[in-house]
Amino acid sequence: MASILSNLRNTVIAGIVVTILVAALLFGWHGEGLALDHAWTAFIFRWLHVLSAIMWIGLLWYFNFVQIPNMPSIDAAMRPAISKVIAPAALWWFRWAAMFTFLTGLILLGWIMNQQRFSLGISLGALMGTLMMLNVWLIIWPNQRIVIGLDEGDKAAAAPKAGLASRTNTLFSLPMLYFMVASIHGTQASGGVWGGDMSTTALVIGLAIVVIIEANAIWGKMMSAIQSVSAVITSSVILTVIMAGVVHYA
Repeated sequence: MASILSNLRNTVIAGIVVTILVAALLFGWHGEGLALDHAWTAFIFRWLHVLSAIMWIGLLWYFNFVQIPNMPSIDAAMRPAISKVIAPAALWWFRWAAMFTFLTGLILLGWIMNQQRFSLGISLGALMGTLMMLNVWLIIWPNQRIVIGLDEGDKAAAAPKAGLASRTNTLFSLPMLYFMVASIHGTQASGGVWGGDMSTTALVIGLAIVVIIEANAIWGKMMSAIQSVSAVITSSVILTVIMAGVVHYA
């Protein structure tokens, strides 16, 4: 037991395994034995999806709201402890939580499509989540490796690229989480590709908004709307309201 609890990764894995076993016994036991149907399996993957998203977005907010804004205030002699120890460890959890969120979401998406419950909200949320994951692995992590000294390169050029992609992910985070929760609890507009109507107008508007924002993350520059902590939080709230309005009313 000590070997499990003394290692963070082992503790997390053990916690997940114990939770799944307890859930199987509580919700999968039907008198005659253990019966784990498709709905139970989907619930477990939904829980894993939300769990990994909490870790991913929590670390995203830590970087954007705590570490990066406060780095200039840290004594120069103490900064190597952040860049050489804390940042690499946090980035490990950050990027793999992003990947696990994506993979569990992909499994859930297959189940949702099989159940003919696919909808506009789910599609836009999945698109934002996928782009955020790609930003982590293709922009943020490669450039952060240069910034923290793991790879050779131009740190002055790498830092703004990673910063812009990270800020863009922060902007996407609230509407993505909104659609994740709304889709699970059935509060979004009904309808979908199968078994319902999906507004073409709403789809085009939603896709255009997401594509424009992502294009700026790749080829654009840091805008005042996402530059400061207060600005990106405000912009993310506004984007959530706009995207929800598009799905519900367009």
